Amino acid sequence: MLVRLVIVLLFCGCGIARADLSGHGGPVNGLAISADGRRVLTAGFDYSVILWDLETERELHRLDGHDAAVNAVAFLPGGRRALSASDDQLVILWDLETGSEIRRFSGHQGKVVDLAVSSDGGTAASASWDRTVRVWSLEDGVEKEPLLLQHRAPVNAVAFLADSGRLVTGAADSALRVWDLASGALVQQLPAHDFGVSSIAVAGDGRHAVSASADETLRYWDLESGTEIAVLRGHEGALLATAISQDGRLAASGGTDGRLRIWQLDSGIYSSRDLDYKGVVWTLAFSPDAKLLISAGADALARVWHLDDTGPRITDTADTAAAARDWPPPAYADVPGAWQFRKCAICHTLTEDGGHKAGPSLHGLLGRPVGIVEGYSYSPALRDSGLVWNEENVDALFRLGPDVLTPGSKMPLQRLPRDEDRAELIEFLKLAAGYHNGGRNDDGEKAKAD
Repeated sequence: MLVRLVIVLLFCGCGIARADLSGHGGPVNGLAISADGRRVLTAGFDYSVILWDLETERELHRLDGHDAAVNAVAFLPGGRRALSASDDQLVILWDLETGSEIRRFSGHQGKVVDLAVSSDGGTAASASWDRTVRVWSLEDGVEKEPLLLQHRAPVNAVAFLADSGRLVTGAADSALRVWDLASGALVQQLPAHDFGVSSIAVAGDGRHAVSASADETLRYWDLESGTEIAVLRGHEGALLATAISQDGRLAASGGTDGRLRIWQLDSGIYSSRDLDYKGVVWTLAFSPDAKLLISAGADALARVWHLDDTGPRITDTADTAAAARDWPPPAYADVPGAWQFRKCAICHTLTEDGGHKAGPSLHGLLGRPVGIVEGYSYSPALRDSGLVWNEENVDALFRLGPDVLTPGSKMPLQRLPRDEDRAELIEFLKLAAGYHNGGRNDDGEKAKAD
């Protein structure tokens, strides 16, 4: 069937994010919205999963269990349990009521980059760069040998086709594959893209889907017939993420060009709308009623976009990005180093009663050995490094970068190349964070040895 494709770019009146969910210490690689639209899971480069209350934008639980970047999350039906997948080759099942780990699924020989859960909650699928998809039984609490679906290239995406007993996968060899779960047989293979498939999303009917690729296209599919309905163009870089609304009316796409687009699918004219994003997009999800779109990526934020009922239009609301960061506080408004600390403030508090965020509290930082703050889950690489956070090591951290000073830790990659910027930051930490009581007293004087 020949479909006339007309792309109408609507550049006026770009939307503004309704809220930012700020808590990860690095890029947000994956996200999921619960079936009731009330809660959100985000997966971070900082090894953590965060469960959010969407209405209040409050963090409910931080789930620490992985030893590497977390790439994907998925709610189970009912919203009380969830799965996460990581570079550590594990899939973890979580109890979201308590924030505790239930069980680990192991077997992959490469990073696990995507997850899907069947509509009845009895089965999960995990996609890995080891060129396999593993299909796990979740029903009886007993870990069974999973069904193994072999591919010719690393697998980047997986999704169930509603209640059909089939799933679709997308791999780095540019193909989409549809599998029968009862037999593990390959039902059809579609030469979908010119380059690798990065993301797949399936509508609630289990038939219509969109796929994103490094070839800069979003493709719209009828997977029941194996027909490509349309090729949607307009990005100027690799697409990394896509989503489709449950009713199949809307799709969203984002990637390396910093654009976030919403596409109208329920007509023969596929119009798109750019949202005011300006950053690399790693992951996208619509709320069940398609009134919200959540995007996340390299800036460590999950941004909530408020859509109106008439289609791909954005309700202009107050820009809360500045409020989400709200830095510096008035007490440090005139302190030069406070500006250098602005990104650190996303992940760290400074006061004794400030608690932990993506990173531990920095109260009493200077002179403090790493890995000793109670209640924070340190990465083994950082905990076992033997470092002390003195002025020299703080300077080296931002001069060389965490990947050099603390390789293998979950600290996000960031540097301050200018000597004066690092000096200002250290002076700010002396003022705002103070010294570890084993190094200096509260007045900044060297403490006497015991």
